[in-house]
Amino acid sequence: MLKKSILIIIILYSIGLAFSLWIYNHKPLFMDDVGQLLPTKIKEVHSSTSETELQSWVKKAIDNDEKISVAGMQHSQGGHTYYPNGIVIDMKNYDKILDYNPNEKTITVQSGATWEDIQKEINPDHLAIRVMQSQNIFTVGGSISVNAHGRDIRYGSLIDTVESFRLLTPEGSIINVSRTENSELFPLVIGGYGLFGIILDVTLHLTDDELYQIRSRTLDYQDYTDYFLNEVKKDNDIRMHIARLSAAPETLLSEMYVTDYQLAEDQDNLSNYAKLDRDSLAAPQKFMLGLSRQSDWGKDLLWETQEKFYVGQNEDYITRNNAMRGDSKFMEYDNPTKTEILQEYFVPIEAFTSYLDDLRTVLEKEELNLLNITIRYVNVDEEAVLSYANEDMFALVLLINQGKSQKDIEKTEKVIQKMIDVTLEHNGSYYLPYYAYPTQKQMDEAYPRNKEFFQLKKQFDPNEVFMNLFYKEYSQ
Repeated sequence: MLKKSILIIIILYSIGLAFSLWIYNHKPLFMDDVGQLLPTKIKEVHSSTSETELQSWVKKAIDNDEKISVAGMQHSQGGHTYYPNGIVIDMKNYDKILDYNPNEKTITVQSGATWEDIQKEINPDHLAIRVMQSQNIFTVGGSISVNAHGRDIRYGSLIDTVESFRLLTPEGSIINVSRTENSELFPLVIGGYGLFGIILDVTLHLTDDELYQIRSRTLDYQDYTDYFLNEVKKDNDIRMHIARLSAAPETLLSEMYVTDYQLAEDQDNLSNYAKLDRDSLAAPQKFMLGLSRQSDWGKDLLWETQEKFYVGQNEDYITRNNAMRGDSKFMEYDNPTKTEILQEYFVPIEAFTSYLDDLRTVLEKEELNLLNITIRYVNVDEEAVLSYANEDMFALVLLINQGKSQKDIEKTEKVIQKMIDVTLEHNGSYYLPYYAYPTQKQMDEAYPRNKEFFQLKKQFDPNEVFMNLFYKEYSQ
């Protein structure tokens, strides 16, 4: 009798364990990106190092009428990397360097490789990347999908540096894409947010690593346009440039400082500075950024400290590779009720001063926890279908702290739509990798070719195999 009881207990325990495992394996799987505002139930996530396996997943999705989204580091903040009940292809492990030719200054990498992976490979040969974001943590495929830009003022956006790539298409085939082969896809996939297939590998043009002398100075915002046009752009020795604009209440959008990366006279010293390094100020900056989230006093302190430090860097030296290795840890933020989002607005150079005056008028009336503003220069891009720069522009990147509740989302939405209206009134545009606060009307005005883009998406992917929430929001 005892043995029978024990047997029954074991059987019941086994059944319970099996049921628990079934529940665990079938529990809803939710996906979110770094913005944390769009948690979405998906079907599954696949990660692979195999081209054959990637191709088989696409073909299986086609057969089963399933939707695919493509993900890298997921720093796009508007659901660009997932779709309800869809399959997410995580590309981060698909990261090999396939070919590197220092003499030709080209490199071919799988799309999950990061910019840091490339820098480690090419730095010993004193080569550098032409265009990338200010941090090197992002995947190459993700950066291409948003057509990123950076601090360099001699090259344009990322599309200018791409020689070719291979694409796993919505039909499950693999094709070469360049300006001469399947050329109609080239300006669609670059800046195409993963909607035309999976970028497998990419061939990029590199440039020389160089030694720069850092030169910073404070500036009144009204003087910035003339300074940039006459003292930066006309000086061929200035290779990179960034500016920071005050988000502190007392000096909002009026005080600024600029940092130029000027070619050092003695390039023979390059080797002395070539070791890859990170910004050592990430920890104190993170602390002060935390203070600025809580009070106007904190914002004033952050601005004053940043200004003193960066202007104090004057005459320091840095290599191109190290200038493109900014540490993003100071922006890491984890809060159960709040998140931080980015907005990026592009405005014609000549409109900069009047634009800031009008933008300041909006921000002084509205409640928005604005933490940081940086400025970069972006060359005109007439190639990408979803080009954000129809002429030479200044790009303003805004870091905003906001709540995650629906009420907070709606509150932020109203302010951002007002800021975008001001941007459009000055013939500007905004960047698409962020939360879908802009209206359809604003999208149509900022991106007049967006309907062409979505029509071509349906032409190349009639069954809409590749999907994301960005497409769902704006393709109607």
